[in-house]
Amino acid sequence: MSALLDELPEAVELVYADLMWRKGKRVDPTKGRDGLSAEQVLRALIVKNVNQFSYEELAFHLADSNTYRTFCRLGFDKDPPKKSTLQKNIKRVKAETWEMINQLLVRKAEELGVEKRNKVRTDCTVVESNIHHPTDSSLLWDSVRVLVRLMNEAKEDFGLKFTNHSLRAKRRTMGILNAKSFKKRVPLYRDLLKVTDKTVKQAQEIAEQLEHVSVSSIVEAARVGALTSELLKYIELANKVIWQTERRVVHGESVPANEKIVSIFEPHTDIIRKDRRDTYYGHKICLTSGASGLVTDVVVEDGNPSDSTLAVKMVKRQREFYGSVPRQVCFDGGFASKANLADIKKLGVVDVAFAKRCGLAITDMVKSSWVYKRLRNFRAGIEGTISFLKRALGLDRCLWRSRASFKAYVHASVLAGNLLTLARHVLAA
Repeated sequence: MSALLDELPEAVELVYADLMWRKGKRVDPTKGRDGLSAEQVLRALIVKNVNQFSYEELAFHLADSNTYRTFCRLGFDKDPPKKSTLQKNIKRVKAETWEMINQLLVRKAEELGVEKRNKVRTDCTVVESNIHHPTDSSLLWDSVRVLVRLMNEAKEDFGLKFTNHSLRAKRRTMGILNAKSFKKRVPLYRDLLKVTDKTVKQAQEIAEQLEHVSVSSIVEAARVGALTSELLKYIELANKVIWQTERRVVHGESVPANEKIVSIFEPHTDIIRKDRRDTYYGHKICLTSGASGLVTDVVVEDGNPSDSTLAVKMVKRQREFYGSVPRQVCFDGGFASKANLADIKKLGVVDVAFAKRCGLAITDMVKSSWVYKRLRNFRAGIEGTISFLKRALGLDRCLWRSRASFKAYVHASVLAGNLLTLARHVLAA
């Protein structure tokens, strides 16, 4: 793995470009104390993802293991990086950067003859956000306790007063949880909504008062700005939670999934209904894999688009990133449609196989029944790739916060998985 990274100097340059930007401004590398180099950040990310380390565990193993220190080019004459340093630097690298590095790795695999990319397979899966199971009462309770915490900070730092209703809100939340019928839950919900609304209005007043607080230093001014921003952010989210709870519980309406909020901490989270039975909270991702097991492309989708709308896009992305379309492509049955078959054939793909024919003739998709069976069996291999990414690289659940970090986590995990897979191919050759 280390030797393969040495052969990709462009990857280090891409990471370096991201590290040079902080808070929208370009950093002067000649000023300040020495930090982690781009190469060290890239290699630390690989160690973290391959082992599914937390930042605390990563810092410990970089301090404890000579092997990891050598791999990350940290040397032995300096103190190992702290977990906060590792977190700040790794999170500074964008999702697009990890994606471009992965494309460089796939091209390297082509040069080595490991991946020919003449035959690819595409499928979708779900990566969950790091949230608790959402209920209307738990979201209202989250809103109250977060706003109360922020108002307590305003009280301690600037003497702003408010009435704390969190104990009442918690009692109502527990009452709803233990109620044995919907009829008993409704009055509890009404009171919880009332308490949440009171808390939101008080938070709005505190935010307005913070704008007129006199400050004596730049530090205090920054603190006021940060606290006001946090209050306004959670006020907006709390109002959305109140609105959707009133619609669902009080008025009995069915709120569309794209209008719901399922977490005030990860508001970007989508509701993904899979196979009409399982519900997931996260984002749908679409992966394309080659015969080598390397993931040549991955996309984090918005919402829960139908698989049939993604087939042509994924083939076009192969041409966009690598200059040509594969000779053969195969998909799950959910991607199948006559329009998709025709459009993919127009792109220059010779054989297009869908695991379920869905009214399509085999001779329209491929040359013969033998080719169709081979491609159908080949498609099943991507299930193993997805299982490997989830089981060995933690792609089942994203622990990073925010939409941008979610995408970065997905692409970084795929990169680590591809590097490990390519290294195994090289060693086996």
